Amino acid sequence: MEEAVGIRWHHFITRVAVRTYPDAAVLLSDEQKTLAMIFRALGGDAGLRLSVAAEQRVKASRSWLQKVAGSGLRQALAWRDQNHLYLPDHIDFYPQRTLNADLYLWLAALASCTLPAAAGSAPWFVDNQHSVQHCLQRYPGLVPVYRRLVEAELQQRDFRLKLRAAALPREMALRAALKEPGSVTALPDGPGDPDPVPLWLYPGRNLAPLQHSGDVQEPAASEVQQKSTANIRRQAEFADDPDGRNGLLLFRLESLLSWSEFIPVDRTADDADDADAGNIAEDLDLITLSRTRGGQASKIRLDLDLPSAAEDDIPLGSGLSYPEWDYRQQRLREDYCRVIPMLPRGAEPAPLPDELKQTAQRLRRQFACFNTQPVQLRRQVQGQQLDINAAIDHCTSRLQGHAESVAPVWRQQRRQNRDLACLVLADLSLSTDAWANNDKQVIDVIRDSLHLLGEALDASGDRFSMYGFSSRRRDHVRINMIKNFNEPWGENVHGRIKALTPGYYTRMGAAIRQATDILNDHPAEKRLLLILTDGKPNDLDLYEGRYGLEDTRVSITEAHRAGVATHCVTIDQNSADYVPYVFGHQGYFCINRADQLPRMLPKLYLNLTGLNI
Repeated sequence: MEEAVGIRWHHFITRVAVRTYPDAAVLLSDEQKTLAMIFRALGGDAGLRLSVAAEQRVKASRSWLQKVAGSGLRQALAWRDQNHLYLPDHIDFYPQRTLNADLYLWLAALASCTLPAAAGSAPWFVDNQHSVQHCLQRYPGLVPVYRRLVEAELQQRDFRLKLRAAALPREMALRAALKEPGSVTALPDGPGDPDPVPLWLYPGRNLAPLQHSGDVQEPAASEVQQKSTANIRRQAEFADDPDGRNGLLLFRLESLLSWSEFIPVDRTADDADDADAGNIAEDLDLITLSRTRGGQASKIRLDLDLPSAAEDDIPLGSGLSYPEWDYRQQRLREDYCRVIPMLPRGAEPAPLPDELKQTAQRLRRQFACFNTQPVQLRRQVQGQQLDINAAIDHCTSRLQGHAESVAPVWRQQRRQNRDLACLVLADLSLSTDAWANNDKQVIDVIRDSLHLLGEALDASGDRFSMYGFSSRRRDHVRINMIKNFNEPWGENVHGRIKALTPGYYTRMGAAIRQATDILNDHPAEKRLLLILTDGKPNDLDLYEGRYGLEDTRVSITEAHRAGVATHCVTIDQNSADYVPYVFGHQGYFCINRADQLPRMLPKLYLNLTGLNI
């Protein structure tokens, strides 16, 4: 009974203490695509991604009810850094839904006119005023929106703030800065933190990539898949584990029976997984990562996930060196990555899977038309059929005295030939081990897609090759050779496709550069690079976030300069905020369900090559 009453009291007092308007809330997930388009249309950094801002602790004023309920201690604030624009996952500050939506619009516009604050620059409230002035001057149409938001914000601050006399000068300065941006150059002191201003971008927290020493263990490949479902970036730091020798030992004296019972085991590290770790992380302001070298369970998982050379795929040489683009230094690092071509080990010739034969037969009939369909050439001097229109024109010209000595009055059929070379590059990273539906994994869907697309292209007569790729750091980018341009389509290729397994990570830039070189060695009138992937570029080292996206984007640009047309087919549902930037607005196609890939891929190929069924 006591527990039930406590739960009801907690729900009641928390609900009463709320100073926002949940019924008028606007979700970032509903506005994200529109905001991304507006941000880039207003001149914002095209490489910047919109992400969810994590709540952080604030020491602002709270009402008596909030103190009783223990609420009002955390708030998600908008801010940006070099790679992301962080916005709250929902906005419910104002009673009208339109105002909350306008606040998202204003923050996106303000961020497009704002650069990340540099160390030692002007105070954050001065920078915000300058950014607001610049934004309103650059986009006068936003002036009414800003004025409506300022009026609503001032009303809500009157409603929710219970300030002490010492905090009033600071609050009045903030209000003056909202009404007349640029009028406040110094913020008076006051107790705690100033109440957050939702219309401003706050200073970014110190979330630079964590630099750690070489003795820190890498996360096991099996652990990498266990990602939080919340798209929130959190603050983290590295810390040394205690060795158990300098802590305070608490015990009952009578429990110490003899010295012989003491076992010197340091129990400060626990290898057991915490089932509630995700919920605990949601409540932490700072996540600390261990530097320990003694995680035996992690070692075992790591060793199991990295096969020995005897069990790994067969390397075809020592590999080739390729450059990589470092966007932070704005330069190309020469000979920075090593690409190693490989053959699947244990791949034996195999027929087309039985469940795909019916679909393959239909595709072969459809694509065979593009290989054998004749072209009708008119006004020929010889042919199989009379060209009536050409004959009438010839008779008319003869009556006028302008007829040619040889009458071109025939139709001739010729077989259509296309000079096209296509390379299919499939992502074989760890993420393809996930389930696409209740029956198949993503890697199974990719195998089926390669089987069917190969059957179709073989029937069309187009030259094509197939490769897969994955990576483990910059010196081990794996290119799995499935079919080269000179090899016939058949059971050997089907066997290699069947032997494909999920690899490691996705260093996409090096793989694209290798594929471009392969296409350059097989010149054709039209060269197409078709990339199949289920996620964004990533790897164990710095190849993460914007670094990987920028390198992939530069590799695509290099391919275009070499005359190679590129197109990305992705099944990543979160690709809308980065795929257009990397591949161009016309250079990608997103499939909503992974199991639709085998059916959609041949149709997409027809559209890309200018053919219709």
